[in-house]
Amino acid sequence: MKNLVDFKKLITMSTKTTIGWIGLGRMGIPMSKRLMNEGFRVMVYNRTKGKEAAFLGKTVSVSSSPADLITQNEVVIVMVSDDRAIQEIFTRKDGLLSAEVSGRIIINMSTVSPDISKKMATLCLRQGSQYLDAPVAGSVKQAETGTLVVMAGGEEAAFQRVKPILEHLSKLVLRVGGTGAGNNAKLAVNTLLGIMSQGLAEVVLFAQQKGIETEDLLNIIGNSAMGNVYLKIKGDAILSDNFQPAFALKHIVKDLHLASQSVLKSPLGETALKTFQEAEGEFGEEDIIAVIKQLEKEQIHSVVTAQPVRV
Repeated sequence: MKNLVDFKKLITMSTKTTIGWIGLGRMGIPMSKRLMNEGFRVMVYNRTKGKEAAFLGKTVSVSSSPADLITQNEVVIVMVSDDRAIQEIFTRKDGLLSAEVSGRIIINMSTVSPDISKKMATLCLRQGSQYLDAPVAGSVKQAETGTLVVMAGGEEAAFQRVKPILEHLSKLVLRVGGTGAGNNAKLAVNTLLGIMSQGLAEVVLFAQQKGIETEDLLNIIGNSAMGNVYLKIKGDAILSDNFQPAFALKHIVKDLHLASQSVLKSPLGETALKTFQEAEGEFGEEDIIAVIKQLEKEQIHSVVTAQPVRV
């Protein structure tokens, strides 16, 4: 094992801090651009080539590999799709862990399992670096405006060093425990997200069956104690028949599946997982609230099959 570093003295986190960013998807692009706009020097890397072209300019450079990225930057932020992507980025031949460097802080902001975080944290420590899991609540709009919610897990000292960076991305940055705690908090949040989305879709369909206009129902909900920003956004999406993905339905399937594999055993969560899994084949690339289309299909099917057969 390499000599460990005193992380309390490691880095003075300011706009002079160099940041490596891995993952240029729907969230990665606005989040990394946010840091650039705040004055940080950012170097980017993406496994799929092409997206990096949007960042070519005076304020950003492009790295050839994760190993090259971590060699040149004090802090590396990772925002990718799943456990498999994390495993590849960290452990492949030119991955983060292949570089002969130490004293780095790696922040994994992806929604992944606590198990992969614990594994990567152990490997990073052997390298002489620190790992934080720091997934976010919020979507593209919040990423653009710096109003995400960050829930972090890992060592307190490392968290305090990078907190000033994370604050440029969010309205709340909170360490909730040791390694994997941030991941568990995110799975809890997204379990509720799945339950709320299916619940909204179900009550809209119920009201429609009873002759109540969807707009009237949503107006009632919005002015009641149950009204909130999320239900307003998704209610508006239903009204305008807009299912462009702010958060793709396929991603909630992944997150609910991760939650079901952990200690979180939720009857409602399991029900939501089943519904979203059934919807994924046809509506996976659409927004999470497209689950209403799946429920409507099931509703129509149940009515048809319930009708007596004429002979």
